[in-house]
Amino acid sequence: MAARSLPSPPRRRRPTVATVICHGVAPFEMAVPCEVFGIDRSELGVPWYRHRVCAAEPPPIRSSQGFTIDTPYGLDDVVRAGTVVVPAWGADPGGSGRRGRGDTPQPPGQLDADPPAALLDALRAAHRRGARILSVCSGAFVLAAAGLLDGRRATTHWMHAEALAARYPEVEVDPDVLYVDEGDVMTSAGTAAGIDLCLHVVRLDFGAEIANAVARRMVVPPHREGGQAQFVEAPLTAGGPGADRFAATLEYMMGHLDEALPVEAMADRAAMSPRTFARRFRAATGTTPGQWLVRQRILLAQRLLETTDDPVELIAGRCGFGTAAGLRLHFRRVLDTSPLVYRRTFRRIGA
Repeated sequence: MAARSLPSPPRRRRPTVATVICHGVAPFEMAVPCEVFGIDRSELGVPWYRHRVCAAEPPPIRSSQGFTIDTPYGLDDVVRAGTVVVPAWGADPGGSGRRGRGDTPQPPGQLDADPPAALLDALRAAHRRGARILSVCSGAFVLAAAGLLDGRRATTHWMHAEALAARYPEVEVDPDVLYVDEGDVMTSAGTAAGIDLCLHVVRLDFGAEIANAVARRMVVPPHREGGQAQFVEAPLTAGGPGADRFAATLEYMMGHLDEALPVEAMADRAAMSPRTFARRFRAATGTTPGQWLVRQRILLAQRLLETTDDPVELIAGRCGFGTAAGLRLHFRRVLDTSPLVYRRTFRRIGA
């Protein structure tokens, strides 16, 4: 994922998110933005989003499961929104409401159908106004049809990636990542990756501490890097030889981020060779031990910058970067900003 500049401090006015749906919408993908943006989270002390489910076709909208969804909001609300989310897409020419479901790939003929012209016009108009446009799973096909992905890097569910690249050759399709942040246009892979992308948006708008609070309420991982592999060979707690010791080693690393954690020492703690440990680590997390450690340390630094008045030098030590210069170097590389600018942006929100 490319480095992202931080937004200006959020204004007190509640930002508006529009989730736009067509006939045959997949219920889970529609529910992801509803859960993240649509539930009242005023207890977090920030001006939470105003969420609208918007019909791109005359309601009631038929879901892929056969039930209908009625909403008073339409494409005019999409054009006015600050953020627009397009859930999984699959054509429903017969009006049956039968489209592909969630992580189950739709037949190519359904994905090849043209989205409603009025929807494409609304997405282009919202984008011209400066709206942030997101897609979940095969919703990337709609963004591509609107021309919003031309010349950009994008992703979708790995089983749809080849079809997306073939239908829209001007799009740089990356089938291996969870989500891609191109600034004003963002795309995500399958169902769970849509949650990751929505939490990423919360993190951009309100900081790591607020995003983590939402993740805790949803009982999902607080952060998965956008560049992490879509297909992970084994979960962290997978069985097999040494599974308990491997999981315990990961837990140890999370609790000792302020210490040097060389791969050799962690492999020994897990009773594995360094090579086996590195291979097992990538299978479980989708990345290398070194990259994972840097990201966990950055996340800890973000939380401390938001919620404490500790000087940057002290935070650098608590996060395992050693010096303020080391923290600034990694902060700039990962977040494209400095610790002090990050603190000024999000300190009030975290408090």
